[in-house]
Amino acid sequence: MHRYFIIYKPFQVLSQFTSEEGKHTLKTFFNVPADVYPVGRLDYDSEGILILTNDTSLNHRLLNPSFAHEREYWVQVDGDIHDKAIQQLQTGVTITINGSKYRTRPCKATRFTNTPPVPERNPPIRYRKEIPTSWIKLVLTEGKNRQVRKMTAQTGFPTLRLIRYRIEGITLEGLLPGEMREMNKNDIYTRLFG
Repeated sequence: MHRYFIIYKPFQVLSQFTSEEGKHTLKTFFNVPADVYPVGRLDYDSEGILILTNDTSLNHRLLNPSFAHEREYWVQVDGDIHDKAIQQLQTGVTITINGSKYRTRPCKATRFTNTPPVPERNPPIRYRKEIPTSWIKLVLTEGKNRQVRKMTAQTGFPTLRLIRYRIEGITLEGLLPGEMREMNKNDIYTRLFG
């Protein structure tokens, strides 16, 4: 029987169930059947939504680049980001992937006027009184290794905190770091693929 779980992966947790170098893993927070695994990954220093399942066809549809799907990130950046940087993110920037130059696809990028409703991070980001921070929303249809961090750094505004808020029609709404909810197949497929 296929099982589907939506989780909020906390900061400094590996996107796997087996331990590595004494780091926290998904097993520290989530109790799921042994045949359930994460679809894709989030970096150790990123947080947010992950889908856990034993449905290999869902895994294929979400990870194969030919099935482009939206992923929405809420990103706190170092500095008071300006319109020129937002425009650069929207049209695409050149980053390095596996030693080669790569031009990112056009994406949706907007600045939050107020801090979005996010839980406190533990540990919190380093606060510096002289340097402001700002929050942006990025909606991508691709997922290269550390892409969001590389993109914001390329515009001169390094990422301080990165939260994946949404995968297509499934969001983190109602979840806190370390929390999980189970969904049924019909609901998850409808919200992901329409």
